[in-house]
Amino acid sequence: MLGLEDAISTGILMGILLLIVGGIAGVLAGLLGVGGGIILVPALYYMFSGLGYPEFQLMQVCLATSLATIIVTSLRSVWSHHKKGAVDWDILRHWTPGIVVGAVFGFFVASALRSITLQLIFGILGMIIGLYMAFGSHDWRLAEKMPSGPLTAILSPFVGFLSVLMGIGGGSFGVPMMSMHNVPIHRAVATAAGFGVIIAVPSVIGFLTLNLVAPPPFTVGAVNVPAFLIIICMTLITAPWGAELAHRMDPKPLKRLFGIFLIIVALNMLRKAAGW
Repeated sequence: MLGLEDAISTGILMGILLLIVGGIAGVLAGLLGVGGGIILVPALYYMFSGLGYPEFQLMQVCLATSLATIIVTSLRSVWSHHKKGAVDWDILRHWTPGIVVGAVFGFFVASALRSITLQLIFGILGMIIGLYMAFGSHDWRLAEKMPSGPLTAILSPFVGFLSVLMGIGGGSFGVPMMSMHNVPIHRAVATAAGFGVIIAVPSVIGFLTLNLVAPPPFTVGAVNVPAFLIIICMTLITAPWGAELAHRMDPKPLKRLFGIFLIIVALNMLRKAAGW
């Protein structure tokens, strides 16, 4: 048990770190069009583990808390894009059932896995996303229009499932998928924000029911409430700053640089999972 002074100092340090993490995640989300979850999950993991909280089910806390923040940020983003007429509601309507099924299945799998296994999954998928961001192109095409019928029923659950296992919204998988099916990039980003809501809501409801062993203080189910509140406040403040920067500069080289950074983060997750 921590003494009162230790608990206060740990709480202050945790609050400062969350302010920094939330601020950076918001700026990157606005600047690069990536979801904050791709930053939040590893940042939360390193913060909580660095503060000495048990790692047995720590990744579940990181995934759930990240997904909880995505509900708020994605709703705000969808509404903003909708006012500009950028959201493709037809894609969103057809992909919603499969994404929900995948997200629910993702919750059951994530809640049953060990933290080390989730680190391994995050590392592998993070490598793939980082490589695409660093070396991919919006000009790549798989087809001239979005898949429909049985193919949608196959692909849409994978978007929800893989996103929950990483604690991220729909952007990291949805934007490349739509872009490679000839959806204009701004429309893909706007529509993927809707994916984020669909992914996060059912999975967070599930995560709130979990009973974890020795989670960080003030954790409800697997959602850490102080982290959720501070990160939401910071991302809502700083995301518009990132969006403003994106209009003043070319974000493409920064996206490539961030892709390389994400590859390094993913490799470090894999190193931790391997016990090195």
